[in-house]
Amino acid sequence: MSKIKEVLRLKYLNLLSNRQIQTITGVSRNSVANYVNSFNEMNLSLEKILVLNDDEIEQFFHPKKPLSLQISTTQADIDWNNIHQELSQKGMTRKLLYEEIASTNLNIYSYSQFNRYYNKFVKTINPSMRQIHYGGDKLFIDYSGLTMPIVNQRTGEISKAQIFVTVLGASGYTYVHASMTQSTKDFINSNINAFYFYGGVPNILVPDNLKAAVISNKKGIVKLNDAYADMARHYGIAIEPARPYKPQDKSKVELGVKAIQRWILMRLRHHTFFSVDQLNEEINKLLDLYNEKKVRRFNKSRTELFELLDKPYLHPLRANRYVYKEFKKATVGIDYHVELLGNGYSVPYVHLGKKVDVTYSSTSVVISLDGNVIAHHKRLFQAYTDSTLKEHMPLEHQYQYEKWNSRRILNWANSIGKNTSFLMQQIMDSKSHEVRAYKSCIAILSFSNTYGKEEIEKVSKVALASNIFKVSSIEAMLKTKSYLYYYTQEKSVNNSYLNDHDNIRGGSYYTKSDI
Repeated sequence: MSKIKEVLRLKYLNLLSNRQIQTITGVSRNSVANYVNSFNEMNLSLEKILVLNDDEIEQFFHPKKPLSLQISTTQADIDWNNIHQELSQKGMTRKLLYEEIASTNLNIYSYSQFNRYYNKFVKTINPSMRQIHYGGDKLFIDYSGLTMPIVNQRTGEISKAQIFVTVLGASGYTYVHASMTQSTKDFINSNINAFYFYGGVPNILVPDNLKAAVISNKKGIVKLNDAYADMARHYGIAIEPARPYKPQDKSKVELGVKAIQRWILMRLRHHTFFSVDQLNEEINKLLDLYNEKKVRRFNKSRTELFELLDKPYLHPLRANRYVYKEFKKATVGIDYHVELLGNGYSVPYVHLGKKVDVTYSSTSVVISLDGNVIAHHKRLFQAYTDSTLKEHMPLEHQYQYEKWNSRRILNWANSIGKNTSFLMQQIMDSKSHEVRAYKSCIAILSFSNTYGKEEIEKVSKVALASNIFKVSSIEAMLKTKSYLYYYTQEKSVNNSYLNDHDNIRGGSYYTKSDI
């Protein structure tokens, strides 16, 4: 019995799996699957197949001459390029295309033959075109390995502009943009410019594994750059990075990059550019010509293919353009503020010591805890200033905050003792902007509510002698009572003791306070 007949018998009469059939017949699972798929496409009953002799079976599955079972063996004049192009439209199937052709051409061969001829055609085209990419589905992203020189007119210094390239999967419609770096900010800006160039956004972005997009991509576990993921969420796009060492995942853009290098960059190699904007102007001129150029295989330009295949399926752009953000983790300080680039931003005091997520842009700072926003501030740019919301303070601090000034702080300190007053003055003098020290002074003075005024006066004397101005260090001395060692010695403060203590770092460390 033919092995093909045996495969079909075991599959449909005995209901065995492909693996079981392989074990019994010795036919590989791939071949088993191919026989089963071919049979399903023939629209014939199993009984008709099983009554055929072995030669007829072989001819039927591996045809060398016309078979009576087929409608006709006369090959129709089919434009396979057009078939391949049509399959890029969402919802289109081979079966539907075959039925449309068969309805007007009675000499068409069988559907199984149609599939074989199509698969043979696909092998003749380049790898980037073999995959079926649905309209508006994927945008492939990469940088060109070639850069373009930018000359500083004043110094003559030469910088290298990076060339960003995107290619839409179905049409091959291409966008090119030059930037001075491949930083996350420049990369995201180039992505957004591409969206506006296309007039919409795709379903999926397929970037290469550059750090601006992907932190890690190992064993199928992908960690995206926070800023890039945030941008994608803003536009409702998924990100599916190319798999490492899988060139087929990005063949579309790699070929696009090569074409751009030849068509655009090489044509500009003798030009001198003094700004990246100037370079982009020239790139745009050549890019229009490149996209208008006929693709020989399809006899249509990329622009025409874009209008037909991709543009109808792109999602509309959001009304508000994405604002670039950066992300960091921080710990809420004892003064219920988070430090960011030399400025402090308050959070509700109940979150002291907690780890929080900080998202900041050129206009705002958002602080979150476990995914919930706990504080929102306008971005500060003046160094050593704070944004403090009254509602974030404990009640006793709210009253103090309303009347914060150096005089009030020193009056409070004087009520405790002269050493405390001297310490407050020292802390304020250590800052380029006095107001920057207020919250540290308030925090230290507030320890009197817990430890008493007498202890604050004692610890202030030790802090002055050792140049210790940091709030956390003074609190550590209060908790451990290490400052009492000072008063048990005949000599002045033993700095070596303070330096060796787990919670005290010594005077030299605190010469420049970072309160």
